[in-house]
Amino acid sequence: MTQILYGDRIGATGRLRIGCTAALFDATGTALLLTRRSDNGLWCLPGGAMEAGESVTECVERECREELGAEIEVTELIGIYSSPHRLTLYKDGNRVQFVALTFGARLLSATITLDHESTDWGWFTAEEIGTLEILGSQQERMADIFAAMPRPHIR
Repeated sequence: MTQILYGDRIGATGRLRIGCTAALFDATGTALLLTRRSDNGLWCLPGGAMEAGESVTECVERECREELGAEIEVTELIGIYSSPHRLTLYKDGNRVQFVALTFGARLLSATITLDHESTDWGWFTAEEIGTLEILGSQQERMADIFAAMPRPHIR
């Protein structure tokens, strides 16, 4: 199971990796699309790790195609997250400090299908998200997505 570890500058014990996620809202603009991860059962934004040879927007578009079977259009940068005090520990022993970018995006396709990385998906309001078990590294992003503050957030 993937774990998130916290500690003073714990990121220095891992390697850097770039990750990108999408904030996709329903037609009313009040409910956010989340997926439930198959590895740990936690809810999260669709997205994943960037591959060599692609841009950050290509990364989030590819991840949404893979995870949701959906085409998206990136509309804005919501935030950049690079805490040196957080480390992702994978079951295979890999230790990663993520530099994560969250983008606002528009869903272009109406049909959503899940891949092996997710067991469920749904539209959730900010209040409903507060009752879900959210992937630890993404909790601060949820607040930024719903915030009425100017963007981008840099944390």
